[in-house]
Amino acid sequence: MTNTQKALELIGTFATGDTGKAASLLAEGYIQHNLAYGTGREAFVGSVSYLASAPVKTTVKNIRAFEDGDKVFLQTVYNFAGAGEQVAFDIFRIDSDGLIAEHWDNLADVAEPNPSGHTQIDGTTEIADPDRTETNRELVKNFLYDVMQGNNSAKTPDYFEGDIYIQHNTAIADGLSGLGAALAAMAEQNIQMIYDKVHQVLAQGNFVLAVSEGTFGGTPTSYYDLWRVENGKIAEHWDVMETIAEKSAWQNQNGKF
Repeated sequence: MTNTQKALELIGTFATGDTGKAASLLAEGYIQHNLAYGTGREAFVGSVSYLASAPVKTTVKNIRAFEDGDKVFLQTVYNFAGAGEQVAFDIFRIDSDGLIAEHWDNLADVAEPNPSGHTQIDGTTEIADPDRTETNRELVKNFLYDVMQGNNSAKTPDYFEGDIYIQHNTAIADGLSGLGAALAAMAEQNIQMIYDKVHQVLAQGNFVLAVSEGTFGGTPTSYYDLWRVENGKIAEHWDVMETIAEKSAWQNQNGKF
């Protein structure tokens, strides 16, 4: 199996309840960064077993899957034991033995379409421009520094093709104009969206996923942003924001990032 297939097989065990398959895919020292779950292979297998025993079947629908070196990053819709649909970004690291050794994620409830009628998951899925992976990664790194971290905000228009920008954030309309209007509305409410540190920037072809840490309205927040790049410009955006739990509530001590 490819690394992508291994990651997809693993998340599929939430629906099938196949604890044996889950165990066979995981390294014994599996490191869990979802703070609501214990760390280690047995903890993951225990979660699969628990979901299998629930009266309502868990569903897993993968939307997008990408591979970057020893990491796989996925966009998936889950419904764990009938608790309600959630959109997730998952990142899995595969070790030198071919086993899944580490996991990071962000999850958010499925919401209604945004002001432009886009959902959190629709839009382009085709991976293109494999030869531009590193160029696109560098573009997004620069965008994060200049725009999202506020170091050179005057450069914002340079990253877009005019007002062409497809937006999947649940509260923001299409276009650079839609983004500007949303930020202005937040500023009027004294809500700041701050990106303090970028932890990972993963890429395959025209898609780039960034994992960042910051605050939203003063609350510690994990930002997962997926951008599609077209002709050297940022063309489309999906994201999941998640509040970082208080440390007293953590079920492992590996940290969110």
